[in-house]
Amino acid sequence: MENFYNDNKNLRYHLFHPLMEKIVNVREDNFAEKDLYDYAPQDFEDAMDNFDKVLEIVGEIAGEIIAPNAESVDHEGPHIDNNRVIFARGTAENHQALVDANLAGMALPRKYNGLGMSILPLVMSNEIVSRADASFSNIWGLQDCAETLNEFASEEIKQEILPLFNVGATAAMDLTEPDAGSDLQAVQLKATFSEKDNTWYLNGVKRFITNGDADISLVLARSEEGTTDARGLSLFVYDRKADAMTVRRIENKLGIKGSPTCELVFRNAPAKLVGERRMGLIKYVMSLMNAARIGVSAQAVGICEAACREADVYAQEREQFGKPIAQFAQVYEMLSLMRAKTDAARTLLYETSRYVDLYKGFNHLGMHRKLEADERNDQKHYQKLSDVFTPITKLFTTEYSNQVSYDSLQVHGGSGYMKDYPVERLYRDARITNIYEGTSQLQVVASIRGVINGTYQQWMEEKAQMKVKPELQYLMDTLVKMTDQYVKTAEKVKEINSAELLDFHARRLVEMAGHIIMGYLLTYDANREAGFTKSADILVRHGRAQNIAAAHYINNVTEKDLGMYIVSK
Repeated sequence: MENFYNDNKNLRYHLFHPLMEKIVNVREDNFAEKDLYDYAPQDFEDAMDNFDKVLEIVGEIAGEIIAPNAESVDHEGPHIDNNRVIFARGTAENHQALVDANLAGMALPRKYNGLGMSILPLVMSNEIVSRADASFSNIWGLQDCAETLNEFASEEIKQEILPLFNVGATAAMDLTEPDAGSDLQAVQLKATFSEKDNTWYLNGVKRFITNGDADISLVLARSEEGTTDARGLSLFVYDRKADAMTVRRIENKLGIKGSPTCELVFRNAPAKLVGERRMGLIKYVMSLMNAARIGVSAQAVGICEAACREADVYAQEREQFGKPIAQFAQVYEMLSLMRAKTDAARTLLYETSRYVDLYKGFNHLGMHRKLEADERNDQKHYQKLSDVFTPITKLFTTEYSNQVSYDSLQVHGGSGYMKDYPVERLYRDARITNIYEGTSQLQVVASIRGVINGTYQQWMEEKAQMKVKPELQYLMDTLVKMTDQYVKTAEKVKEINSAELLDFHARRLVEMAGHIIMGYLLTYDANREAGFTKSADILVRHGRAQNIAAAHYINNVTEKDLGMYIVSK
């Protein structure tokens, strides 16, 4: 039987990370619920055993049901019938299998019929599902909406809405509009409060909404008359049972075709305010988007894993000139770099997920009791790391997803361009990952803060103190030199004190930081598990070469040179 968790030992490696004990203890608050729910863990070992078993079930469903359905789902796609989106047969089967296994609402509190798990196992399940079918992860992964309601909604809303997820309710983030894509402060969908009905009503259009016909939707709307910026926006929850929203069309997309991307029209749609007015974009959607970016990163890593495996199998089986093409240098270099990028993307994803897990865990803990001084310090520390690691994770995992699927198709040659092999679908599915939930360019804008405020540098300097096996010391020495080069290059740009020059070189500076961060993480992995040594070596060498080129470019393109890049009409 195919099991996409059991056949990937790297997942269990990342699950059983030393930081997990702290994560579980914070999440479980010293296992306060062990006598309230028969499925609540009794101790740390019990919690980890639960995670392991749940991921094994996810892996089995992914391998035995979701993956075999992927090609038919891609071909069939969803359609509209009587103003409702009807999933492809395979998509409906996938969803029902996970609901029947009681895996919906994995991270929700047990009081709302969730499993009460930490974020890391949910992110891992997203990777596993995405490896099987990236389009389905857009339906499964939107459990993030439930987490946002749990964090910010009133108890009345939580009691009404959150238990629905455990029985299969789907979710959507209704943010984008025809004239408000990345610039969400331009949202115009109107929310009006009726004193007579004591109800908010939504009117307007939303576009490019993933899983747009979901049972439960979080809708960003303009609640303050006469405003034009983010301070006039609030967040609302809309229940599809109100039947006051029309699905105008399902977009015909390049990839992730099993996931319905809809244009929606709200006409006097009753909705409930989440949290406070005016905080919709500033606070709630920012939190929601960060969670979604982790979800897309997991989707990207799942695509990387699938593309790597497809290329490996094809390269071993395909013979040219009397031997498998995997034995040719031009091919085995590609295969090795693909694996290194996949391992690097995964270790970055799960390191960031652990930071988010702890930051969110302390937030939840603070809702039930006053945090101790050391807990408040930890909360601030992990929030600071989460803020700058989330965008750099989204940047690298999704760019690597595109690169790895591109190279996998290249390994397949002309066959990869045909519908006969899954890599053609993987290549199309990967392309959206560095576009939605914030383009790579926007991730750079968010990540550059970590360069400017020194958060990345401080993290690197702490990792440089790591003790490793003698045979890995050369990697540490290289990373220390790369860090020094990065710091000097960043300081030179900052000293010029030109916002335009900083913006121009931002991506190069962020990518320099990312190569070093992933290098340290893979070296740490190699120190714990020798199987990562090859990927660590390749990634560090590759990153060093790219950083040398970036530093040279930054040092030789000054403010006076920027004019040549400006496109004139």
